Amino acid sequence: MGSYPLFLFAGMLPWLLFSETVQRSATSLLEQANLITKTVFPSEIIPVSVFLSALVSHLLALTLMIAATGILANHISIFLALLPFYVFAIGLLAIGLGWIVASLHVFLRDTAQVVSVVMTFWFWITPIFISEDRYPNRVWAHWLLAANPMTYLVRAYRAMLIDSTAPAATDLAIATAYGCAVFVAGGLFFRHMKRGFADVL
Repeated sequence: MGSYPLFLFAGMLPWLLFSETVQRSATSLLEQANLITKTVFPSEIIPVSVFLSALVSHLLALTLMIAATGILANHISIFLALLPFYVFAIGLLAIGLGWIVASLHVFLRDTAQVVSVVMTFWFWITPIFISEDRYPNRVWAHWLLAANPMTYLVRAYRAMLIDSTAPAATDLAIATAYGCAVFVAGGLFFRHMKRGFADVL
């Protein structure tokens, strides 16, 4: 493992892309209410555009991380070529949740505040500041890590960026499975809820 700043930065990268997308999506429909109510506009695109916007910042930060790793650790991993697959998994998860919280916030205006609290809790049960082996040796701690899709994504980012190793294929499979499930559920939920948007916005 490299220095702690690199360890921390590598863990923050996937988290920031994910959390920014979800939290900004929560209020995105209200912010674009005129667009939704006055035009024939596919409102599903709004949380997707939030993700794409966050992705630009992510790519810039990722470039800095790769440069820092090259300078401080004197290596750049060939496994970085796998990064798009993990970004895609983050996108599925973030957009799916974004659809859910965005549609809920249209009807329940405190949703954004609840999302902020939930994301803060989620942050602290994701191994960003400390490595997984430093979590308490308790069944509940291992369960939290295993049930958290961000665990697999943070682990993969560190493997590619810091350790110059290939992430475990199972990590990508589990993260993608979570992402696909949330993406489909979020899409169906959004489609059901959007029927009432025009009456509320």
